[in-house]
Amino acid sequence: MPVQPLTDEKARFLFEKAYAIRGSIIDMLIHAKSGHTAGPLDMADIFTYLYFHAMRHDPKKPSWEYRDRLILSNGHICPVLYATMAHAGYFPVSELKTLRKFGSRLQGHPHREYLPMLENSSGPLGSGLSQAVGMALAERMDFGRTSGKQFICLLGDGELNEGQNWEAIMLAGKEKIQNLTVIVDRNNIQIDGFTEDIMPLNPLGDKWRAFNWHVQEVDGHNFRDIDAGWGQAQAVFDKPSVIIANTISSKGIREFERKYEWHGKPPTTPEEITIASNAFGIKIN
Repeated sequence: MPVQPLTDEKARFLFEKAYAIRGSIIDMLIHAKSGHTAGPLDMADIFTYLYFHAMRHDPKKPSWEYRDRLILSNGHICPVLYATMAHAGYFPVSELKTLRKFGSRLQGHPHREYLPMLENSSGPLGSGLSQAVGMALAERMDFGRTSGKQFICLLGDGELNEGQNWEAIMLAGKEKIQNLTVIVDRNNIQIDGFTEDIMPLNPLGDKWRAFNWHVQEVDGHNFRDIDAGWGQAQAVFDKPSVIIANTISSKGIREFERKYEWHGKPPTTPEEITIASNAFGIKIN
């Protein structure tokens, strides 16, 4: 199903919604006193675009047969998934404060048995793309190449160190899975440093092209750019697509941006909490 044109009014709505989602992410992390800051903040625009503009889904019918499937591979960025789903109406926004609490549905990695509106559970990095490839292949086996469902897999760039990804990339290219779109969070950091220092990925686009993927790079914080990339990906019929989204880690908090140290920690000190909450105009209760 074609995506509706991105009007100026809709772009403003998405910008404001992403800002609110970032605020919810910070609120969650501060209350949890644990979790990841960098990735969730930098992927808020991508998640907002998908859930509020591009994807076919129905919060009132999470198991709707004809929904698009979103598979989150780097599950540690789940605060942005939870916050976006809450703002979209899947569960109350107030539940976000239970992140990582004992007995909560909102665990540190998504758990499908706890939250049935999820498409996959995650944990070990590198496994999500294999799951997405399997789902998309099964869909084609059942309904052929004209199935309208889209399978969207979100990956971290540091996660591409995992060899299982490249097995899935090879298989998807070989099978020409046209209803599979991967979005790579290219924030250039991972838990212990910058990606190009630890295990260089560049030229990243050429690697995907070598395995028969349609490749684009977009500004992961520009809704017009994201929309154009999504439109091109949906128009490709003879191969899978990857959108490399160039992002700024910890987007929205200038003091935290581009610092890999924020990959896996939340704001905890009084100064950090003040900086983070002021960035999004939230009050911590």
